[in-house]
Amino acid sequence: MTIRINNSSVEIPTDPRVSLLDHLRDHLHLFGAKKGCNQGACGACTVLLDGERVLSCLTLAVQCEGREVTTVEGLASTEGLHPLQKAFIEHDGFQCGYCTPGQICSAVGMDRERRRGVPSHVTVDLSADTVALSHDELRERMSGNLCRCGAYNGIVAAVAETCGETQP
Repeated sequence: MTIRINNSSVEIPTDPRVSLLDHLRDHLHLFGAKKGCNQGACGACTVLLDGERVLSCLTLAVQCEGREVTTVEGLASTEGLHPLQKAFIEHDGFQCGYCTPGQICSAVGMDRERRRGVPSHVTVDLSADTVALSHDELRERMSGNLCRCGAYNGIVAAVAETCGETQP
């Protein structure tokens, strides 16, 4: 049984109780996803599972059999950093950097959801094919990722620049 992680096939752990986060960090030495609260409240462990954002601390590795996991390490390409990674640097979207990988993965997944028209709690037009990225929409969609340093202004600026202009 295997999982594809950052375009490489890896074996699923034999213990079915191993979380995806522990498998990434302890077995595969992919340290981007962080263990913050380990109960799904902070978003530091956010990764993409088949392009959808998930909390890897609440996801069992065995649930990912035959699926594609992308961590922050897998977002960069041979041409360089992912546009969101670059924007976080340019807009000072981090201080200590602990939440940054989860913030970036969450923003990638959030943008895909928004472009598909998946509404949030604050979406005005529920029948729209895509959702405009207003200031409130962006903050609502990223609200599951906490930054203890308070770098939210830089995070919002980086996501807004990369995913589309925000409107008041």
